[in-house]
Amino acid sequence: MASSSSSSSQKPPRVQVNNLSYTFPDYSTGVRNITLDLPPRSRTLLIGANGAGKTTLLRLLAGKRLAPSNTISICGVDPFKESLEGVTYLGLEWVLNPIVRNDIGVVELLRSVGGDAYPQRRDELVEMLDIDTNWRMHAVSDGERRRVQLAMGLLRPWTVLFLDEITVDLDVLSRASFLEWLKRETESRECTIVYATHILDNLAGWPTHLVHMHLGTVKEWDEAETMLSSIDGTVGHTGNSRLGELVFGWLKRDLKERGPRSQAGLGSEGKTYGFGGIKIGGYGDESKQSEV
Repeated sequence: MASSSSSSSQKPPRVQVNNLSYTFPDYSTGVRNITLDLPPRSRTLLIGANGAGKTTLLRLLAGKRLAPSNTISICGVDPFKESLEGVTYLGLEWVLNPIVRNDIGVVELLRSVGGDAYPQRRDELVEMLDIDTNWRMHAVSDGERRRVQLAMGLLRPWTVLFLDEITVDLDVLSRASFLEWLKRETESRECTIVYATHILDNLAGWPTHLVHMHLGTVKEWDEAETMLSSIDGTVGHTGNSRLGELVFGWLKRDLKERGPRSQAGLGSEGKTYGFGGIKIGGYGDESKQSEV
């Protein structure tokens, strides 16, 4: 969630990574030799197969893990050493927060995260996500619960937003509305988004930048239009959008390079993140690592 210092409030929301490598305490590799420079107001898609290192990178960028000195700069400062106001990370541990499964109302939850301080933004999010403020959280569906969580996580204005696969429970219409709202945010004020996802619906024309990860490394990154220029027309031969066609090609090549997981002899790349016994694709076991 958003942090609480003002050290970054006047600096452009640029995300810079300089030759970042990270090794877990069990000596398994997380990410290797990553360099990125994502400008203010950019919307970056982080693309890669399960186990590519996307979650590890996002947690490092958000200051949830201690990266080597001088390898990460968010709004001009180290995100681990500085409490950055307006830097928000929404990932699996946030999704699994048990409070949103209790018998509590939407109004109370939104008020608990500052809804009364930002009434216009609160009402905009409630309308955009099609939330019924009469819902009781123990009695809603997973998709309805996710809408409320998104409203909670995004209610306070942020300057840098890191999203890690948090729209999987949204229906197509809700997800499209959510993505359009994020796009308007970056177009109307100084803010930056880095979004890891496998779901490419409604993303054609959304990203300004693309980052392709594979086995803990960044294989390629650039402005989206530059990378998409290699795909002819608006629809590829598989029926996907140009973005879908590009990503489909990346993942096919990555699979061929890596080979079957059972035969690849993978080290940390075959591990999973664990949160309270729930496992997802990624590097290392988060339940054994210290949290920030």
